[in-house]
Amino acid sequence: MTLEKDTLIHNRYRIVEILGQGGMGSVYRVIDENLGVAMALKENLFTTDEYSRQFRLEAVILANLRHPNLPRVSDHFVLGDQGQYLVMDFIEGEDLRYRMERLGMLTEDDAIHIGAAMCDALAYLHTRKPPILHRDIKPGNVKITPDGHIFLVDFGLAKVYQSASQATTTGARAMTPGYSPPEQYGTARTDPRTDIYSLGATLYAALSGIIPEDGLARAMDNAQLTPLRKRNSKVSRKLAAAIEKAMAVDPSDRFQSAEDFKKALLASKSKTQQIAGSYTVAPPPPEAIVGRESHDTVIDVEEMKPAKVQKGPVAPEAKHEDQPFISPLKRQKERERKQRANLMRFILFMVILVIAGVVYFTPGILPDNVRASLPFIPLPTNTSTPSPTPTVVIPTETMLPTPTEQPTKTPIPPTSTPAPTNTLTLIPLGSETAELPTQPVLNIGGGAGQIAFASNRSGVAQIYVADLNGTEAIQLTNLPSGACQPDWSPDGQKIVFISPCKNKEKDYVNTSLFIMNADGSNLTTLDASSGGNFDPAWSPDGKTIAFSSLRTGQMEIFLINPDDSTDVKQITTGAQRIESRMPAWSPDGTKLVYVVKRLGVYQIWTMNADGSNPTQIIRSGVSYTDYLPDWSPLGNLILFNQRCATTSCNPYLMSTAPETNATTEQGLKIQLGVVYIENINYSPDGFYLAYEGVSDSGNFDVFYMTVSGSDVVRLTTDSAQDFDPAWRPAVITP
Repeated sequence: MTLEKDTLIHNRYRIVEILGQGGMGSVYRVIDENLGVAMALKENLFTTDEYSRQFRLEAVILANLRHPNLPRVSDHFVLGDQGQYLVMDFIEGEDLRYRMERLGMLTEDDAIHIGAAMCDALAYLHTRKPPILHRDIKPGNVKITPDGHIFLVDFGLAKVYQSASQATTTGARAMTPGYSPPEQYGTARTDPRTDIYSLGATLYAALSGIIPEDGLARAMDNAQLTPLRKRNSKVSRKLAAAIEKAMAVDPSDRFQSAEDFKKALLASKSKTQQIAGSYTVAPPPPEAIVGRESHDTVIDVEEMKPAKVQKGPVAPEAKHEDQPFISPLKRQKERERKQRANLMRFILFMVILVIAGVVYFTPGILPDNVRASLPFIPLPTNTSTPSPTPTVVIPTETMLPTPTEQPTKTPIPPTSTPAPTNTLTLIPLGSETAELPTQPVLNIGGGAGQIAFASNRSGVAQIYVADLNGTEAIQLTNLPSGACQPDWSPDGQKIVFISPCKNKEKDYVNTSLFIMNADGSNLTTLDASSGGNFDPAWSPDGKTIAFSSLRTGQMEIFLINPDDSTDVKQITTGAQRIESRMPAWSPDGTKLVYVVKRLGVYQIWTMNADGSNPTQIIRSGVSYTDYLPDWSPLGNLILFNQRCATTSCNPYLMSTAPETNATTEQGLKIQLGVVYIENINYSPDGFYLAYEGVSDSGNFDVFYMTVSGSDVVRLTTDSAQDFDPAWRPAVITP
């Protein structure tokens, strides 16, 4: 709960105004009633025993810091279950981010002075016992006071660094694209060289006016750092070389200490080293300070949120961070080497098995003396025997659902709605001409009884998986920036998704593609290209992922090889303001259905898998927008949502055949008896539809029902918003 103005807290600090606010608390400007001075009060509402213990430990350490380029932490306290509070100096002035906006690019002299001052502060932090890492250096956390003095602020993410063999204390990691090194994105160990990278990136942005290419994308070989002098030719070669060395992808290639980085900065322009705290720059004009107090010392409280504990056994974070940083490319090569070794072992085993089978079932090919020495080889006889009939074992717990099975949850009574002029009733696949095997068995990796979805029940959206039997959903991801839009690999073994994702949004900007195992393990970045990557759809053969991307400046559809992130192909190229997104594969993998934005509305189109022969198949006019298509498992039907384009109305579920004529086809509205339905997803057998719906209480949840609209079941009942359902594939063999 936000504290009101004039509230007296801890019998000492009176609230003057709120400076910033996030999901885990707020930052206030307060007056210390005892001393009559302005202070900054940072609030954290997360009060578990473990986090309270960590808060006290780090507050005591920070309170002992004394350096001319660092604000002082003067007090800390915990108020029962209300929250934890940190009191710091209130630093008035202009942060570097706004100076860059005001001036465009900084001069070399100012950049060197700011860099030297920050190096002094970092050298002081890194040489404490125990050392302290800041872990969120960026222009917004560099403050310039009205007299030109330079401060490194915001210790909300500072962590106590134990040693090379021990991890930092638990807590959230800041991951600011462009300013964070690659080791800060994953579970590799962070150390003082992490701060050196971020300071180098900050100086790069200050001298060029452009945020540098993201460290993780560079480590994945999806991007290269643009030379600083190419951005700003006025920067000297020595200064550019020093900054680019500080931003090396491999920590061993960077400056190994802040003092070394400072010496390189000063040597780039023959500047004399000064005592700590004496480096200054031109003070900001008064108009640059007025109204900037809300961007003060301790913003970014949202990023203070600690990692949420996942259900089930998980390894302590410290064990993860014990590992040194290894380039994702090196990891990929090592995985490929292991895969090749496993493949060779498998081939050798199969060769031996085939030879043994041939020898066993055709013993006559061996000489009598050799056959007699092998007791397991039967002697040939003249009596022929029929070949053994293989036995099929059907695991009862993994059978596919059939049209006669009833869901285990209590169905929600459907709400009647007026029938439209043209309606369509869906027919389960079992009644169509295509026949399923009489004794279906799920391969390993199948999961027709599971649905993955996104939910913001932990504060930001994360990926969950739920069984249809009603057991509690299991959280698979725990990313501080959130995750959503899950889609399964065809074998049900992996999930592709996007991050960051706070909640369900219309558009996703600056997002990346990630892949993980079905249990949430082995999280890897697939594509972190700039602009944003979203709407992932895994092809039926598992060799390609189609997705939407903003890397060209507008939404287009691309293909990427999940085993080789460098293998990326753009398959749509629309004219200006004609965008393509939301791809979905046909069951045979030869075509894609997708949406094209024209005349301000979305339209349903299809194209070949290589992008050729784009064809509009629905013409709903400018009064409706069509979106989120999904292909039926038999490939004879495409379902999609339709909304009113100019007025407010609930989404309708519509249907069309893949090969319709857009000059006349309007689509058929499907009458299913539900009030709200969006983002449908077919079950692997085609008997059920999962979708986003609204409960009687008005809450957004994941539902499923038969394709005829009966047996509606509310799968999720949490009060948070649940969305993006994806049915786990089930691979069927006879």
